[in-house]
Amino acid sequence: MKTLPLLVRTGLILLAAAFLAAPVAAQFRDDFNGPVLPRDPTGASGWGCVTGEGNAVMDFVQGPGFATITVDATEDRRGVWWAFIIRRVSGSLDLALLKKPGHELRVEARIRTDRAPRRVNLHLNTQKTTDFHSHLMEYDLAETGTWYTISMTTRGFEAGPGDIVNAQMALMDWGLGRYRVDVDYIKVDVVEAAKAGPDLGPPVPYHPPVADPASFKHEVRVAADMTVDLAEPGVNLNNWTVTDGGGKAAVVSAGGTRVALLRWDFGALAGQKIAGPGLLELTTRTLELTTDERPDFGLLRVVEILGGVPGWDERTATWTSFSRGEPRDRVLDPQMIIDWPVTAGDGGKTYLTIPIPVLQRLIDGKTLGIALTPLGAIDASFYAREDRGGRSAARLLFNIEDPQSPDTGSSFKQSECISRFRDSLSRWRWISP
Repeated sequence: MKTLPLLVRTGLILLAAAFLAAPVAAQFRDDFNGPVLPRDPTGASGWGCVTGEGNAVMDFVQGPGFATITVDATEDRRGVWWAFIIRRVSGSLDLALLKKPGHELRVEARIRTDRAPRRVNLHLNTQKTTDFHSHLMEYDLAETGTWYTISMTTRGFEAGPGDIVNAQMALMDWGLGRYRVDVDYIKVDVVEAAKAGPDLGPPVPYHPPVADPASFKHEVRVAADMTVDLAEPGVNLNNWTVTDGGGKAAVVSAGGTRVALLRWDFGALAGQKIAGPGLLELTTRTLELTTDERPDFGLLRVVEILGGVPGWDERTATWTSFSRGEPRDRVLDPQMIIDWPVTAGDGGKTYLTIPIPVLQRLIDGKTLGIALTPLGAIDASFYAREDRGGRSAARLLFNIEDPQSPDTGSSFKQSECISRFRDSLSRWRWISP
């Protein structure tokens, strides 16, 4: 075989590099560039809008090169609403290819929001889906006005020729205001999962199983905790106590108009990177709630503290002094980190999963702490740091990245790039005489 001339070889390399760099056309893709956004309430032949679990009004409208989701939740009361756009995408997909081993669906979108931090989720389902938490991932949007590319690759998605496949993107529990999400594009492909690369966002599992507390190497106990009452904003309630047959205990409390504020000192971990979700551990002193089973009722709603005085003194602070007179939604994120039931019984442990983005904002000082708020009718008290010598105080459990560990994600991308480059060159062997 003759050696290829230098110019020919150079040309092949450039052509292959261009092939790798160019995006592969999606099997379904909407760039929202048309003059009119196709609409269909069912999602079958256009985009549908669906809301529930509250009083939220949504719309999806065409914009200049992108589409816009709007949600008006100002008439809602409890903040447990959801709103999503839906589109049937199966007509554009090669579902026979999905039956081949190792093939999955991948949905991708480029979006920006007018409020942050906020989360959205991506979801794929069929007419046979019964578990609507499967093939669903959440995505943390940390900055207002920033375009984010997010994607989700399914695992074990069951669909074939003749099935209906729907793609959805949802907003959930954003608060009681007016909100907007711009959508640059949404695409769905059948991909070979091993070669598709890591998902973008990155994805945050929705309500993952609670991890074993012993699996975490780092523990930080709360540095300050106190109860505030939004109905009595000028009163310091740091000496909130419970007195009953079990004696007297210093507690923080969430119930009615009361909110518990918690903050930590992460000075020793400055610059560290979180590895995986962590846990917030709370120790129950008392719990009061109805025995009636109602969805999203009688739970503890855990939220980020986004504003207020960073280093408040629990001995003197009130809601007024802490919040500096700012509205509640500018101080406490109205979208929860998690809603979760409280473990009953004196000494009971409640473990709440805290995702990577929230933990990282805490370490970086962008989030100033965590607030415990009531969702529905509940009165929950947890041991404060002043009681039991601090042994039962709230603590965060987590792991941090090992700086010596290899960047497996980068290695994967690099090896994949090399593999695809070689495959591309093999297509041009016929040029050799």
